[in-house]
Amino acid sequence: MTLVKVCGLMRPEDADAVSAAEADYAGMILSPGFRRSVDELRAAGISSRLADAVTPVGVFVNAPIEFVARFVEAGTVEAVQLHGDEDDDYIAAVRARLPETGVVKAFTVRGPADIERANASAADLVLLDNGQGTGETFDWSRIEGIARPFILAGGLGPGNVTEAVRRLNPYAVDMSSGVETNGEKDAGKIAAAVKAAREPRTPV
Repeated sequence: MTLVKVCGLMRPEDADAVSAAEADYAGMILSPGFRRSVDELRAAGISSRLADAVTPVGVFVNAPIEFVARFVEAGTVEAVQLHGDEDDDYIAAVRARLPETGVVKAFTVRGPADIERANASAADLVLLDNGQGTGETFDWSRIEGIARPFILAGGLGPGNVTEAVRRLNPYAVDMSSGVETNGEKDAGKIAAAVKAAREPRTPV
């Protein structure tokens, strides 16, 4: 079954909605400077509201290892997702400091070279996206050639996530703007999107 991640949580009630919908992962943007960024105090409060079955994930962009470690060692997040220029050396440094922490590396997909880089990444999982927070889908045919489990992101929501799962069989789907109304997470859309991601697949 494809797993479901809801990203960009900003409020305690977002954690409640993700938990009620029984998503698998909840993401918080912990690097400053982005519209959905949250600070340490707010992130800890959101994380504490998540159901035990929901894994909190910290999203970082070119952050110092010490900054990443603060959130993991405080118990605020259990996995890290890297959306900047982090390379395999950076991933190795994260693992050396945080050996029990899963690492996801995001790749913007523009062509075959991006898929080659994703296939070669040392990360535990790769995320394939249209770019940082664009909220738009990309041409899914571009991911042909992916040879490892991947998380699909970019413009997914209740209306198209079932098709994405059926066509691409991702390890997980990642949704943010597609489950928002007026820039805030919408509990109804989150519930509908999680349900849609888990719809039975039609036989091939």
